[in-house]
Amino acid sequence: MRRRVGVLAAVAVFVLAADAISKALVVAHLREDQPVHLIGNVLMLWLTRNPGAAFSVGTGETAVFTVIAFGVIVYIARTARKLYSLGWAIALGLLLGGAMGNLSDRIFRAPGLFRGDVVDWIAVTRFYPIFNLADSAIVCGGILTVILAMRGQHLDGTRGDAAVASAPADADVDADSEVQADADVDVDVDTDADAER
Repeated sequence: MRRRVGVLAAVAVFVLAADAISKALVVAHLREDQPVHLIGNVLMLWLTRNPGAAFSVGTGETAVFTVIAFGVIVYIARTARKLYSLGWAIALGLLLGGAMGNLSDRIFRAPGLFRGDVVDWIAVTRFYPIFNLADSAIVCGGILTVILAMRGQHLDGTRGDAAVASAPADADVDADSEVQADADVDVDVDTDADAER
């Protein structure tokens, strides 16, 4: 199997581009105090500036989340070297694209370098935190990661029970080989004894 790095990169680039374009459109056409109601109060376009993490968690800790985002990107880049699973390629691509999308806001937006506020604009009812496409990609990537882990799917494309299943079979083969070797030795000994007689 070929590595799935291309799939990971394609998913990450798609998420990053979609997130950047949507934020540019939202900033250009929406005002923070004027939400657009698409489906009553159930689905709205509501421009907000978020100094915290996804879904407005950790407000005031922008620098910390910037460092965490860098760490996630570095980890995924290093993990890609042993990536052969399509599912994991998609999951890591979603996480990478989402992390890069919000990280770009923290680097380039006000109030300053590495302290910028993230642009959020999707509101689902008034009781749910406002989010963006990068947040959605991170959540979807996290859910897919949990599913793959529960199914025992590894980064290299193997399953968790593959080694366990092959171990007894190998042991049986070895045991059969030893029994056969012992039988051959016994036959040779008997043959030699008959020849001497």
